[in-house]
Amino acid sequence: MRVVTANKIKFAVAELCVRANLDLRRDVLLALKRALKAENNQKAKRIIEAIIKNARIARQERLAICQDTGMPVVFLEVGQDVMIVGSLKDAVNRGVEIGYKAASLRNSIVHDPLRRGKSGYVLAVIHVDIVGGNKVRITVLPKGFGCENKSQNKMFLPTANPEEIKKFIVDAVKLAGPDACPPYVVGVGIGGTADYASLLAKKALLRKIRQKGLSPKGTVPELEQELLKEINKLNIGPMGLGGKSTCLGVNIETYPTHIAGLPVAVNISCHALRSASVTI
Repeated sequence: MRVVTANKIKFAVAELCVRANLDLRRDVLLALKRALKAENNQKAKRIIEAIIKNARIARQERLAICQDTGMPVVFLEVGQDVMIVGSLKDAVNRGVEIGYKAASLRNSIVHDPLRRGKSGYVLAVIHVDIVGGNKVRITVLPKGFGCENKSQNKMFLPTANPEEIKKFIVDAVKLAGPDACPPYVVGVGIGGTADYASLLAKKALLRKIRQKGLSPKGTVPELEQELLKEINKLNIGPMGLGGKSTCLGVNIETYPTHIAGLPVAVNISCHALRSASVTI
């Protein structure tokens, strides 16, 4: 049994909050550069150039990539042979608070979702998976709400065909239009329950763009590419001003589900898809 202190997790979370908000993921940056090369709309090209420049300045000057530093979503993969000494939940939330203060990141969290009003500290949404081994993997995803507000969830009949599901996903992006700062990365969750499909959709955003997921008979990677083509035909373009670079990538995660249902969830990310991970 390996001992990991909550204090160690706290400072790891703090450092990840800073990294995620200041350093754009390499796969996202490469996807933007591919989009720039493929784009033939001059207005769209200028916008992508500005997005890439913004990421470079953020990294060099140690400034936030976006003023919306998001709702911190923290994913923990805890090895079953790890004993955590101290409060894991408190360590994560305190780590988020330390990281956000250290990098002067905006606290956008309201304490009461109905009465609103700001809390005195930043709170995270925490997801914990128990896995094999004696390590803890931590991932921080600061999720801006311009794009989070465009999430969609639908309970399909089990008889639904792939075209119906594809239409729902494409229509979700169409409904988002220019409002969530395209070019987008689209996370999709299929299966489980309504809540688990939503979690899968968010987890899909953690996967590298163009990195194939595990799926029976390779059907999901094919569907990802089909959806990417369909979404880029919408001509929403970067920042909604037209062009074929509406979407940088579509990532789908699946899970077994009940014979009587077929949950599908869509979680859209703006061009500033930010996450950072560490294993301790």
